[in-house]
Amino acid sequence: MADEGKMLATVPRSDTERMQIAVKEFKGRSYLDMRIFYTTDEGETWLPTKKGVTCPPENLEILRDAIDEAIKEFSTPEE
Repeated sequence: MADEGKMLATVPRSDTERMQIAVKEFKGRSYLDMRIFYTTDEGETWLPTKKGVTCPPENLEILRDAIDEAIKEFSTPEE
């Protein structure tokens, strides 16, 4: 069974959805979990959906480089 892990960030998507980013462990292996959660009770309870991505530690630098590149892309003024 997966543990609850260490919550790193919550990214709002809408009033009823958000992405939670956490470090978790499953069967003795650690990974980064980015999962969509939803609420139906004004945010009192957040439940996970099947929508999500897991990333093993050995791929985190690739993910970081891609995010850094996206930040540069969105920060560049359009001509």
